[in-house]
Amino acid sequence: MSEELPALPWDRSRRRAAPVRVPLTPERIVDAAYVVLDREGYDKLSMRQVAAELGVAVSALYTHVSSKDELLELMYLRLFRGWEVPDPDPARWREQVAEFAREGLDRLRRHRDLARISMVGVPFSPEVLPQMEKLVTIFRLAGLPDPVAARAGDLLSTLVDAFAFEESIWQDRYRDSSDFSWTKVSETFQQYFEDLPPDRFPNLSALAPHMVSGSQNDRFDLAVEIVIRGLASFVEEAATAGESGDRSAPAGEPR
Repeated sequence: MSEELPALPWDRSRRRAAPVRVPLTPERIVDAAYVVLDREGYDKLSMRQVAAELGVAVSALYTHVSSKDELLELMYLRLFRGWEVPDPDPARWREQVAEFAREGLDRLRRHRDLARISMVGVPFSPEVLPQMEKLVTIFRLAGLPDPVAARAGDLLSTLVDAFAFEESIWQDRYRDSSDFSWTKVSETFQQYFEDLPPDRFPNLSALAPHMVSGSQNDRFDLAVEIVIRGLASFVEEAATAGESGDRSAPAGEPR
């Protein structure tokens, strides 16, 4: 079999076809923005960086995304894509609240500094409302008084954001370190409390083995459990008030 001959300079039929241009879309822009975010972090995320990642002029982005604020909003809304909250089950409300919180944290962990975007995201958009509706329904069916049910979701989301944000701070601090681990961070804190003079800080010294202990998931699960037990106390108080006929004010509200 003869070898392929080189194309003649004047033979247009054998010239390589020009690459097909992929149309620029908001979806592709968000994809590129996440690449920049993971590589550079939130502080260095810019429209210019995203444009460079796509190999286009910055002006081309503004045909699809009006501003950096809108880009951040689109990145935030993608956080909720495919998030199906199970139908509320009053018998499992504690488990469902914990599962909701863990799912939120898992999603925030998918990209660097995503918690910072979540903290400034638009919370009441159509993409977010279905999850909010399910969560509030879980609270109300569990028996939480309406004033508490209305605020509990916001407080839970704030806890998730704060935990993920704290985690990202530590990751950025040791991003260039090859031997970073949460175990080392925990051991460092524990050693600090162990070294405190016990005559001045008897309780902190005694609790040293438990300070900042366990994995990040263990710490988060404990934080969520503390919140859930607090919510359960409102449920119990409301039930007691209902049985005694005291309906002068919802549980947790001043009488």
